[in-house]
Amino acid sequence: QVQLVESGGGSVQAGGSLRLSCAASVRTLRPYPMGWFRQAPGKEREFVAAISGSGGNTYYADSVKGRFTISRDNAKNTVYLQMNSLKPEDTAVYYCAGRATMAVTTTPNEYDYWGQGTQVTVSS
Repeated sequence: QVQLVESGGGSVQAGGSLRLSCAASVRTLRPYPMGWFRQAPGKEREFVAAISGSGGNTYYADSVKGRFTISRDNAKNTVYLQMNSLKPEDTAVYYCAGRATMAVTTTPNEYDYWGQGTQVTVSS
Protein backbone atom coordinates (compact mmCIF):
# COMPACT_ATOMS: atom_id res chain seq x y z
CA GLN A 1 0.00 0.00 0.00
CA VAL A 2 1.34 3.42 -0.99
CA GLN A 3 0.74 6.37 1.29
CA LEU A 4 1.14 9.92 0.02
CA VAL A 5 1.53 12.94 2.29
CA GLU A 6 1.36 16.48 0.90
CA SER A 7 2.86 19.55 2.52
CA GLY A 8 3.68 23.13 1.64
CA GLY A 9 0.23 24.62 1.24
CA GLY A 10 -0.71 27.94 2.76
CA SER A 11 -1.95 31.45 2.09
CA VAL A 12 -0.23 33.81 -0.31
CA GLN A 13 -1.03 37.01 -2.16
CA ALA A 14 -1.59 37.04 -5.89
CA GLY A 15 1.71 36.94 -7.74
CA GLY A 16 3.38 34.95 -4.99
CA SER A 17 4.84 31.46 -5.00
CA LEU A 18 4.46 28.21 -3.10
CA ARG A 19 6.12 24.82 -3.42
CA LEU A 20 4.11 21.74 -2.61
CA SER A 21 5.76 18.46 -1.70
CA CYS A 22 4.39 14.94 -1.78
CA ALA A 23 6.28 12.28 0.16
CA ALA A 24 5.55 8.65 -0.66
CA SER A 25 5.92 5.75 1.75
CA VAL A 26 7.29 3.23 -0.70
CA ARG A 27 10.65 1.54 -1.12
CA THR A 28 11.05 3.32 -4.44
CA LEU A 29 8.87 5.83 -6.23
CA ARG A 30 10.67 5.36 -9.51
CA PRO A 31 8.12 3.31 -11.54
CA TYR A 32 5.08 5.36 -10.61
CA PRO A 33 3.68 8.19 -12.71
CA MET A 34 2.57 10.94 -10.35
CA GLY A 35 0.12 13.76 -10.66
CA TRP A 36 -1.20 16.84 -8.94
CA PHE A 37 -4.89 17.67 -8.93
CA ARG A 38 -6.94 20.37 -7.26
CA GLN A 39 -10.48 20.88 -6.14
CA ALA A 40 -12.09 24.21 -5.40
CA PRO A 41 -15.33 24.48 -3.38
CA GLY A 42 -18.32 23.45 -5.45
CA LYS A 43 -16.17 22.26 -8.35
CA GLU A 44 -14.97 18.91 -9.58
CA ARG A 45 -11.43 17.73 -9.02
CA GLU A 46 -9.29 18.86 -11.94
CA PHE A 47 -5.94 17.93 -13.38
CA VAL A 48 -3.02 20.27 -12.72
CA ALA A 49 0.19 18.47 -13.69
CA ALA A 50 1.66 14.99 -14.14
CA ILE A 51 5.10 13.47 -14.48
CA SER A 52 6.35 10.14 -15.78
CA GLY A 53 8.12 7.63 -13.57
CA SER A 54 11.56 8.70 -14.74
CA GLY A 55 10.70 12.37 -14.66
CA GLY A 56 11.48 12.72 -18.34
CA ASN A 57 7.97 13.69 -19.41
CA THR A 58 5.73 16.30 -17.85
CA TYR A 59 2.18 17.43 -18.61
CA TYR A 60 0.27 20.52 -17.54
CA ALA A 61 -3.23 21.90 -17.61
CA ASP A 62 -3.46 24.93 -19.87
CA SER A 63 -4.47 27.08 -16.91
CA VAL A 64 -1.12 26.53 -15.15
CA LYS A 65 1.27 26.09 -18.07
CA GLY A 66 4.21 28.43 -17.78
CA ARG A 67 3.52 29.14 -14.08
CA PHE A 68 3.69 25.71 -12.41
CA THR A 69 6.47 23.13 -12.60
CA ILE A 70 6.20 19.50 -11.54
CA SER A 71 9.35 17.60 -10.65
CA ARG A 72 10.40 14.53 -8.72
CA ASP A 73 13.32 13.26 -6.71
CA ASN A 74 13.09 9.48 -6.82
CA ALA A 75 15.98 9.11 -4.37
CA LYS A 76 13.85 10.96 -1.81
CA ASN A 77 10.55 9.41 -2.94
CA THR A 78 9.16 12.93 -3.29
CA VAL A 79 7.26 14.82 -5.94
CA TYR A 80 7.09 18.62 -6.04
CA LEU A 81 4.85 21.26 -7.52
CA GLN A 82 6.46 24.68 -7.80
CA MET A 83 3.73 27.28 -8.21
CA ASN A 84 4.68 30.78 -9.34
CA SER A 85 2.63 33.83 -10.31
CA LEU A 86 -0.27 32.51 -8.30
CA LYS A 87 -3.75 33.81 -9.01
CA PRO A 88 -6.89 33.86 -6.85
CA GLU A 89 -8.40 31.24 -9.16
CA ASP A 90 -5.64 28.84 -8.11
CA THR A 91 -7.26 28.65 -4.67
CA ALA A 92 -8.15 25.02 -3.98
CA VAL A 93 -7.21 21.91 -2.08
CA TYR A 94 -4.28 20.33 -3.93
CA TYR A 95 -3.92 16.56 -4.03
CA CYS A 96 -0.99 14.37 -4.94
CA ALA A 97 -1.80 11.12 -6.73
CA GLY A 98 0.08 8.08 -7.96
CA ARG A 99 -0.58 5.29 -10.43
CA ALA A 100 0.26 1.63 -10.13
CA THR A 101 0.81 1.32 -13.89
CA MET A 102 3.39 2.94 -16.15
CA ALA A 103 1.25 5.16 -18.35
CA VAL A 104 0.80 8.80 -17.39
CA THR A 105 -2.78 10.05 -17.39
CA THR A 106 -4.57 13.30 -16.66
CA THR A 107 -7.81 11.58 -15.54
CA PRO A 108 -8.33 11.57 -11.76
CA ASN A 109 -10.16 8.24 -11.51
CA GLU A 110 -7.28 6.47 -13.23
CA TYR A 111 -5.00 7.15 -10.28
CA ASP A 112 -4.71 4.51 -7.58
CA TYR A 113 -3.26 6.38 -4.61
CA TRP A 114 -4.17 9.76 -3.15
CA GLY A 115 -2.88 12.03 -0.46
CA GLN A 116 -5.08 13.84 2.03
CA GLY A 117 -4.72 17.20 0.29
CA THR A 118 -3.23 20.54 1.24
CA GLN A 119 -5.03 23.90 1.11
CA VAL A 120 -3.72 26.68 -1.11
CA THR A 121 -5.36 30.08 -0.76
CA VAL A 122 -4.43 33.00 -3.00
CA SER A 123 -5.77 36.42 -2.10
CA SER A 124 -6.07 39.35 -4.46
